[in-house]
Amino acid sequence: MIEANELPGVPDAFQRLWTPHRMAYIEGDHKPQDSSSDGCPFCDAQKLSDEEGLIVFRGDACFVVMNLFPYNSGHILVLPKRHIPLYTDLTESERHEFGEITAHAMKVLAKATGCQGHNLGMNQGSVAGAGVAAHLHQHIVPRWAGDANFFPIIAQTKAIPQLLENQRQILVNVWETV
Repeated sequence: MIEANELPGVPDAFQRLWTPHRMAYIEGDHKPQDSSSDGCPFCDAQKLSDEEGLIVFRGDACFVVMNLFPYNSGHILVLPKRHIPLYTDLTESERHEFGEITAHAMKVLAKATGCQGHNLGMNQGSVAGAGVAAHLHQHIVPRWAGDANFFPIIAQTKAIPQLLENQRQILVNVWETV
């Protein structure tokens, strides 16, 4: 067996954290090929059971789902049920429900996770960074003091301590109590 220090290259002081599961995101897994609702992961999630689709809550016009590639544990998305790309495409009643669900979800996350703050964000269009630009979605990311350690800054890696299924169930359990 050849020892690593015998292989070509210059050793450096960096530790390596291999995250091969991130290749699914990098290679565009679950991203639609066009702007139609065919293959849209958010439209497809609505056709599944809440457990299979990782859906936390279903409203009349909007719903909440776990983010498959979370920045922090508890990272969720608020979406309209309709396949529309922009916030300005929401009807007045959809916009109202979208906002009310967002406010409620923030309270749920605070109670369920003990987070001390939230980041809210919508990237409108692929040039603005939207991963699935054809279906409007708003990120709600719970935040804690000190949660931005060296991993994301130096290694572009986030340590997520809880499985999505487990986090989803906690949020579902808290949803009706808030």
